Parts: sequence; structure tokens; C-alpha cells
Amino acid sequence: MEKPAAERTPSDGAAPVVEHRLHPVTPLRRAWAPVAVLAGWAVHDPNQAQEQLTRLTSTTLLIAIAVVVPASALYGFLSWWFTHFAVTDTELRIRTGLLFRRTAHIRLERVQAIDVTQPLLARVAGVAKLRLDVIGTDDKDELAFLGERQARALRAELLARAAGFAPETAHEVGEAPTRELLRVPPRSLALARLLSGGTWAALLGVLVLVPLLWTATNWWTALVAGLPILGAAGAGTVGKFVAEYDWTVGESPDGLRLDHGLLDRSHETVPPGRVQTVRIVEPLLWRRLGWVRVELDVAGSANSLLVPVAPRAAAEAVIARVLPGVSVPDAAALSRPPKRAGRIAPGWWRGYGIAVTDAVFVSRHGLLRRHLALVPHAKVQSVRLTQGPWGRLWRLASVHVDTGADKTVSARLRDAQEAAALLQGQADRSRTGRRDALPDRWMA
Repeated sequence: MEKPAAERTPSDGAAPVVEHRLHPVTPLRRAWAPVAVLAGWAVHDPNQAQEQLTRLTSTTLLIAIAVVVPASALYGFLSWWFTHFAVTDTELRIRTGLLFRRTAHIRLERVQAIDVTQPLLARVAGVAKLRLDVIGTDDKDELAFLGERQARALRAELLARAAGFAPETAHEVGEAPTRELLRVPPRSLALARLLSGGTWAALLGVLVLVPLLWTATNWWTALVAGLPILGAAGAGTVGKFVAEYDWTVGESPDGLRLDHGLLDRSHETVPPGRVQTVRIVEPLLWRRLGWVRVELDVAGSANSLLVPVAPRAAAEAVIARVLPGVSVPDAAALSRPPKRAGRIAPGWWRGYGIAVTDAVFVSRHGLLRRHLALVPHAKVQSVRLTQGPWGRLWRLASVHVDTGADKTVSARLRDAQEAAALLQGQADRSRTGRRDALPDRWMA
């Protein structure tokens, strides 16, 4: 790590706390803040901004630039100078603020994921962001920017301390080794993006909308209406390809490592024991290729994607590492609702199905785009039964399973007696699962 910025001695006689500053390139990033304020004002009120700009003479404009540029540089330098971070035996402290001081005390036992991200310009400069997922907070705390090596060393030290290693040995532990489980080839990712339903829906909308507008109005109106839709479809497809490029899933003692990104490189961690739900998504156009997408619900974390595209067997092998001892049931093992459910959801009822194993509650829905959700019994927070007026008429009910990630997985349109038994049985399985579950622990 870089040379300490300061050393503070606690009043209780404990070991001194060594404070560090961020990378020297950070002021360049923060110097843009005053400029961003002016740009935001110009976008918010462009007429007023244009009027004020036309009033300025060339001399006044040069003087304004001569004032704004040094002021921005001074702001960036001072904001960097007054930002420190320190690692103690139990927490990470971040002190920020030029006029109004703010000190964040991040308890290490509350940290559930530490990610290293590198935007394109940061990769060129050799720096990185360190982002921390902390239980009980919606926003991630971050240290931006650190040297790339310093960011990885600090991440390894924080994880080692969170795992219970002694402070004097945490520096020596280093980053946990990673074993690669899956790598998505760029060709498969590109083909999967092209075969996604959203891309084809947008293209179909353009093919239908543009001729109608051209016939009803003129070519200019059709062009103005069609280009944004076509651009959004292209941006969504290309944007996801760039973000998910070279997607790699690796296994380490501190969780699953996700490395991805063509321009902005991200190194994320799926923390052990925090996954509430695993979803297998199977779009219609992927089925002939046998491809699936795997998504996650992680308590208190923004991580939601585990595998962007992979053969089903490879995806299930990764799921087995997320949920040890869990096997994904096949379609034949799923129980469909009774046929009278078709009176409430004609056709679509065939896409519903459930299964209950010793480890997980499984629910499927969807005909064109299938979703199969697996919820470990230990992660169920509550179970509910609902029955509307049509359900009472046809003796049907739905059971809803709520997880710790504020998400719900439902068994829809089940026989009323079956739903009541499922409700009671799932409540019992959840209590047993929580009692027998292993504690969530880093590097276990």
C-alpha cells in the first residue's frame, strides 16, 4: 500500500490508526464536479443558459474560464486532501468532506461483498474503485480511486479480517485463490443477444410502425419515430454485450467471483450464504440451442446475474456451487395445476409448475420465456396463501413464498386443499431449514 497520510493515536491507548489517502489521480475526477453543476444548469434551463452566454463578451468569457478551471482544480485537490481511509481491527473508516465532514464506520462483520471495478479511463490510468456491499444499507460505499494493486491488496486484507484472521496476519493472507468454473465465449454471448426477445420485438415494432406512419403522414415523421426505437434496440443489445463480455465465473473461499466487461472491467463477488433465490431463465429462441440464463436474488446486494448464457448442464454445475447439495428438477418432476386452472388463465396455466425437495422450494412460470425459481427452505421469511373470487369459485388458490431479498416466488392456481397443505408444510420446512443451516461466514 502507499505511504500513510497520517497517524492517529486513540485516547484509550490502543494501537495507532494509520490513515491513507486515495490515489493522486483522484483530484482529476473530482475536479469535474463544479463543471458538472454548470452543465446541469444549462441542460435544466437551456434558454436561460443561451441568453446568459450571448451576453458575455470574449474577454469576459476568457476571464470566466480562467476562474472556473483553477477553481475546479482547487476543489478537486482539496476534496482529495481531506479524504482519508483507515483499517482497524474491526472496521473500515472513511473520512470525507471539505466543508461538512462525514465519517463512515463500516463494520467488517457486516461486509458481505467487496467488488473491484475499473472504468475504461481508470484502466488506462492503472487505478480502480473498491465498492463495498454492507448488510442493512441500500447504497454501496466506495473508495475511488486506488492503485490497481493497492485496491486488490486492500480487498484481500478486508476479507481476511472479516473472516477472523488476526490483524497482524491479515496482510500476509493475500487474495484467496480462484478456480475457474465457467467462461462465456464472446461468440455465444453475441448470438444470445441477437436471439433475445427484446431485440426482435423492437425490430418488429419498427417494421410495423414506420410503414404505417409513412402512409398516414410523411417519410420524415416515420424516420423520426423509427430511429429512436431502432437505436434503443441496438444500444440495449450492444450495451449488454459490452457489459457481459468475457464473463467468467470462478470459485474461491470468499464466494463466487464474477469477472466481466469489455470497456469497463468489473470484479464482483457473490457472498456465501447470502443467495436467497436462484432463477433459471429460458427464452424461447434459446431452447433449440439448449441455453439458459441464471439470475440471483442476493440479500442486500445489487448482484443479480450469475451466468448471462450457457448450456443448461454447465449452468446447473455452477448452481450446484451456489446451492450445495441442490439438484435442479427436470420438467417431468414438476407438478402442474389442475386443468380447471385453465378457466382462470387459459393456455398460460400450462406454464405453471412446482416441486418441493428436501432443500428447496421450486416454482416455474411462463410459456414463451420460462422462469424456474429455486428458494432454499432456510431463506424463506414468510409464506402466504391468497384466493380471489374466481379462485374460490373453482377451488383454486396460490401460495407465495417471501425471501430475505424482498422478493416473492409463487405457486399459482393450485388446488385449494393442496395449497393449504403446501402452506403448512412449507412453514415447517422453513423453520427446520433455518435451524439446521450453516452460519454465513467468509472463507469457511
